[in-house]
Amino acid sequence: MQFFVAYLSTGLVFLALDALWLGFMANRVYRPLIGDLMAEQPNWPPAVLFYLLYVTGVVVFAVQPALASGRWTTALMLGAFLGLVAYGTYDLTNHATLRNWPAAMTAIDLAWGTFATAMATTAGMLITRAVTE
Repeated sequence: MQFFVAYLSTGLVFLALDALWLGFMANRVYRPLIGDLMAEQPNWPPAVLFYLLYVTGVVVFAVQPALASGRWTTALMLGAFLGLVAYGTYDLTNHATLRNWPAAMTAIDLAWGTFATAMATTAGMLITRAVTE
């Protein structure tokens, strides 16, 4: 039960944050920086798979250890670190392998992934603790 609550709450928070971010920033940041690489519409099957997989990793590697420790700061720090690593893997690989990948895109995305994952893990941990204890 605890894993299900953690998965659902963390996933909903992360999805809401990411939807707001992408809704506001796609045309303001992403399109000006990497517009020639962007699809007109998202390819939904891989997007859904990303969210399902990412939230699983976030719960296993950040939310559950925070629940075990009883400290929301554990969720915050592990979530931030996991977000930095995951978004860093994507953006730094793109920066290393794609022609004309903007450094600004890497910096913005690393900051966003770190922040969004930290917030989602912290909220997920606090919601799970409130619901299951």
